[in-house]
Amino acid sequence: MTDSRMQRGQQWLETLLQRMAVSTDVKAELYTNVEGSDFPEPDSYWLTINENNLKPEQIQVLIGPQGTALDAIQYLANAILNLNQPQDQQAAYTVELNGYRIRRQAEIRAIAESAAEQVRSNGQEVEIKSLSSAERRLVHTFLKDFKDLETFSRGKEPHRHLVVRQQLQE
Repeated sequence: MTDSRMQRGQQWLETLLQRMAVSTDVKAELYTNVEGSDFPEPDSYWLTINENNLKPEQIQVLIGPQGTALDAIQYLANAILNLNQPQDQQAAYTVELNGYRIRRQAEIRAIAESAAEQVRSNGQEVEIKSLSSAERRLVHTFLKDFKDLETFSRGKEPHRHLVVRQQLQE
């Protein structure tokens, strides 16, 4: 049985790439990694652009500096594919190319763990700058199980950053 949201995401991204004169296909799959979550998350789909027929320059342009182009494509996918959809039909889409998201998630996890270690060792809050809103969300998710720490965002875009600090006692 095919999931219509997954199929819509795949078709939308393939159409976008065609209009950009990028001739490739997209693999879509359901992503499930929400064990032990206390709150329901929308279904999450990974839309992976097949890089086999792409030139290195095309890959570089589609990812963009620090992933900005890939982030923009992902933002558009989420905005457009969820527009006018009932709540139970909304989904989260992650656009992947050339392993960028997986590598970046590992980097973000390392940054989050380093910040947690720093806060625990000296008790001072740590600000993490230069993260996109999706990356800040990842840090919040990575550190939510650290009961002695809390995370929040401070500032306004484009100078918004994430803060990790010791949990304030009530």
